[in-house]
Amino acid sequence: MTGFLVALRDTALSVDEVIAAVSGAGVGGTAVFLGTVRDHDHDKQVAALEYSAHPSASAELERVVAEVGRSVPGVSLAAVHRVGSLQVGEIAVVVAAGAPHRHEAFAAARLLVDRVKAEVPLWKHQTFADGSQEWVGACDPPTA
Repeated sequence: MTGFLVALRDTALSVDEVIAAVSGAGVGGTAVFLGTVRDHDHDKQVAALEYSAHPSASAELERVVAEVGRSVPGVSLAAVHRVGSLQVGEIAVVVAAGAPHRHEAFAAARLLVDRVKAEVPLWKHQTFADGSQEWVGACDPPTA
């Protein structure tokens, strides 16, 4: 793995920073996934959204990136996730993979985003226009 960027941020995410982290002379293909805040969920209008993270989230994100890197040799990886309040249209997560060929880049990016969603303890609190609320968790917090 040549490139490596892992972060939780409470400020706007930079797609350029993530792409730069996985770029290099040997990279022939770069796959990027952007997760953005949409204006609806469950046929309800989203009025507000906030992400929160368990104290172990940064370490878990690093673990997932490292494991994906070991499973797809020669790939550069980056994963950056927002925490805090976000507006509709803002980027919540950026995941990228750079590899010698597009096949490896696509495979690594898909594996990485799927594992981040399933394993990193981040929660989304949505408030809907009708006043109802919902917590959506990627996973349960890891146990000691």
